[in-house]
Amino acid sequence: MTTLLISDLHLSPERPAVTRAFFAFLENHADDIEALYILGDLFEAWVGDDDPAPLARQVITALKKLSDSGVRLFFTHGNRDFLIGKQFARESGATLLPDHHLAELGGQRVLLLHGDTLCTGDADYQKFRRKYRHPLVKFLLRHLPLKKRQKMAVEWRQKSMRANANKSDNIMDVSEETVAQLMAQYQVKLMIHGHTHRPYHHHMAFGERLVLGDWHQRGWYIRIEGDHPPELISFPIEES
Repeated sequence: MTTLLISDLHLSPERPAVTRAFFAFLENHADDIEALYILGDLFEAWVGDDDPAPLARQVITALKKLSDSGVRLFFTHGNRDFLIGKQFARESGATLLPDHHLAELGGQRVLLLHGDTLCTGDADYQKFRRKYRHPLVKFLLRHLPLKKRQKMAVEWRQKSMRANANKSDNIMDVSEETVAQLMAQYQVKLMIHGHTHRPYHHHMAFGERLVLGDWHQRGWYIRIEGDHPPELISFPIEES
């Protein structure tokens, strides 16, 4: 029984090499795995399930092919694609997970999350997150005209890039105190997340934390096979 986990692909028309690498990844592993977990930020931006953009439709088709083959597909919202909803889940065959999901993988309890909730030192982002992830606000966003949502996504991305350029690295990384609190709350010794774009296998006094990398020059995934320890794996992404 093999499970794969990925995050932070940030798929967009401007990065076709990453899209090709993702489709190849799905094809190469379709016959080999039982489950695939996507831990957020699959897309650079997601303005709603009604977006007819070709890339969105291509990704949904590829994921549906995977789920139809018998692979269980799970999706956790990231900070870029938190508007993914029930239509996407239905069309792709994915199960939408809560922000913090407790799974049984490799014979142990594992806490899975995107990772942005761990960055509690970034007060401005956490304030933004609380506001726009509120169910009522998400409902209102989804019912804005599509062009308005597309414009907002561009503006949010530009604002985020400006803000992050002035933040120190420690503010944008996880809070070790928050990590310890969550692992104690869920009574786990293993946590897996993405978001920070800092792939690493951390060994701590209270457990282990595996961080997935973002797909840029390399693709990243975690493989959990049977009772073997999880492996953090990367591969090169060819530009052409």
